[in-house]
Formats: sequence, structure tokens, C-alpha cells
Amino acid sequence: VVAVGGGGLFTGVATAARHHGIRTVAVEPENCRALDAAVRAGHPVDVTVDSVAADSLGARRASALAVSAAQQEGVHSVLVADTDIVRARRALWDDRRLAVEHAAATALAALTAPTGDRPGGTGYRPAPGEKVCVVLCGANTDPTDLTQPPTTAGSPR
Repeated sequence: VVAVGGGGLFTGVATAARHHGIRTVAVEPENCRALDAAVRAGHPVDVTVDSVAADSLGARRASALAVSAAQQEGVHSVLVADTDIVRARRALWDDRRLAVEHAAATALAALTAPTGDRPGGTGYRPAPGEKVCVVLCGANTDPTDLTQPPTTAGSPR
């Protein structure tokens, strides 16, 4: 399970995973969905960027390589809400004392988001017995804001 911005990290993870027969779950914020929009269109397209994780995942366009990787068998794409990203980030701090940026928490948010009926999907539920690895990338964060409300979506911290 890996967070996606422009798609570089995702493309590498998906390519390596596919080589070993492992499925990849690409996770994007609902309002920062360059890969999701590109897969739906069949090619890279420009999107609006407006998320608490925009500083790291705020690509306006996914790369062609990322789109190609996302279209391969064994790749699943999901979207998560900013509130779920913030909740996952705080849980990483409260439960594990891991101070990560919102982008890193985006991947975990896919597994911990409440189920519901949001456009484009909401989170990822592993099959019974499925082993899951969450890529926690990015440590560019200010740990003091872990106990404060997040800044406005898309604004610098």
C-alpha cells in the first residue's frame, strides 16, 4: 500500500511488486487525484490539487510511467479523505511514536478509513489472511502540529 503523487515512488514499488507476484494498492487523497484521473481518462491529465497532503502528493499530473503501471493487473487504486489522513497520521504518532508527514499517513489511511460510499472508493480492505505492507515515506514534518488542527488544505505549513 503506497501513497501516490506524481507516481515515481508508486511506479517503482508497483514494478518491483509485480516482478515478485505482489499486488500494489495506490492511495491518493480525494482532492489530489492525478493518478486516479489519468487512469480513468486512459492518459495523464491535469487535475486540481487541494489536500492536507498537497505539499508532497500535490502533483497536477501523474507521469505516463505511473499510468502504465497503474493499468497493470494486480494494481488497485483507492482514494481517502483528508480527515482520514489526519486521523492516520495522529494514530502513527499516538500508537507508534512515528512522526510522519501527511503523505506518509495517506497510505495507512487507506487501511484505517471507515468504510462508506464516497465517489471513487474509500480505503482498502485486505482479504482474510492477506499480508499487507504499508510504505511510510516522507519525514518532512513538524511534529508540533500532531496535536493541533491541520492547516487549510493545500496551504504551506
